[in-house]
Amino acid sequence: MIEENKNNNGIKGRMKILIAEDDRITCRIIENVLIEQGYEVVVTRDGNEAWKILKCEDAPQLVILDWMMPGMDGVDICKKLQAKETGRYIYIILLTAKIRKDDIAAGLDAGADDYVTKPFDEKELRARVRVGFRILELQNNLAEHIIKLEEALSNVRQLQGLLPMCAYCKKIRVDQNYWQQVEKYISAHSEAKISHSICPSCYEEFVKPDIDEVLTNDKTIGN
Repeated sequence: MIEENKNNNGIKGRMKILIAEDDRITCRIIENVLIEQGYEVVVTRDGNEAWKILKCEDAPQLVILDWMMPGMDGVDICKKLQAKETGRYIYIILLTAKIRKDDIAAGLDAGADDYVTKPFDEKELRARVRVGFRILELQNNLAEHIIKLEEALSNVRQLQGLLPMCAYCKKIRVDQNYWQQVEKYISAHSEAKISHSICPSCYEEFVKPDIDEVLTNDKTIGN
């Protein structure tokens, strides 16, 4: 069964896995296991070469790292990936002959997500790789939701801070000592739409007297 996932453009394609293993026999076994499962495999023989690939924007998001290999070892690469500022989450499976709990804990603390001990079982390796891609799918979906949320928040403009307002005409002082009608200011700094109406107190104080005056004048003219 061929595993599929979305690439950076949202198009489904074969999953890509980086293998960093200096032992040719072990590397060939892992490569064959993964290719049989339908994965696209990139092979490196030392840590420096692996790190060079992982620094690229289109680097595989799942990597199987041998702990001990020429150049940088697997733990060194884990630490560098932890320190590297990137928006792409890279899932690391550490491959090691170390079986002491302290060693395994050290590898996980360095930034590895999982580990497989040598000699490894092929079924276990396939299962751990599938788990890794499930986690990557969740991470990628979460990243997409965060991007959408940030875009939505960037479209929401909020009024905040101290607003100097004239006590008489109620205009707002903006940049360069320019005074602007309050409704124009609100429209320019928020998504609110302004509609005009008359509150009851203003109606009684301003509008009703004018109406009464007009009605009185009409009666006078009529008489």
